[in-house]
Amino acid sequence: MDDRDSGAGAAGGSTGDVVEAADHGATRVLTLNRPAARNAIDIPMRLRLLDELRRAADDPAVRAIVLTGAGGTFSAGGDLRSMEGAGPEEVRERLAPVHRAVRIIATCGTPVIAAVEGAAAGLGVSLAAACDHVVAAEDARFVAAFGKVGLVADGGLLWTLPQRVGMGRAKEMLVFGRTVPAPRACEIGLADSLAPPGGALDAALELAAGTASLAPLAVAAAKRLLARADHSLKRLLEAEREEQAALFGTADFAEGRAAFAERRAPRFEGR
Repeated sequence: MDDRDSGAGAAGGSTGDVVEAADHGATRVLTLNRPAARNAIDIPMRLRLLDELRRAADDPAVRAIVLTGAGGTFSAGGDLRSMEGAGPEEVRERLAPVHRAVRIIATCGTPVIAAVEGAAAGLGVSLAAACDHVVAAEDARFVAAFGKVGLVADGGLLWTLPQRVGMGRAKEMLVFGRTVPAPRACEIGLADSLAPPGGALDAALELAAGTASLAPLAVAAAKRLLARADHSLKRLLEAEREEQAALFGTADFAEGRAAFAERRAPRFEGR
């Protein structure tokens, strides 16, 4: 969904694939790359994003993922022009790769950071909200006014947004269509940190670099537990017990204990 009908254009930017992947040390940067269409998310981009997220999440050398957009915009949301004439089955097919991508972002063992410049609208908000941390440029804005085009929020936003900001503030965006500027987004929890205009990616990379000092198996376990849909304390404690029991037998935990005793930085290997 796009808050303005700007989803036209060629299926890709002039510089390469509709989603570009580049490594910065142990961080994989995935860039939504249809700048002429404000990175509106059409079918090729959905499929490519899912593929790149899978690759990054399955690569043990990747310790963090940063999701951003080309051309000074995170994403204008779903490509409205590609939706014309879509029936119920086509809609289900459109949502399938998005749902898989959101599940990977939320549950994979790798921290995922959104670097938001310009607008994050509709499905763009959904992708950002699913990430573990959202860095927003101070002049960025978030809008999820799906009702303006007669649709309901998708991409898991009806779950992730209340988790981040609470039910009342979620309704401000999803029911009343309110646009949220970056400072307000940070205040309410939709964004987690602010960066100077044009500096969101650098700030995200700096944050991502810090994850290299953390034990990857422990980080993965934390993400799995936090992503559980069942928030029953009893079941969470049971799952916590199993995750912790497994971690106690890892080489990383042995290294962590040794490093603590020797007062040195640990060298985690994810095993």
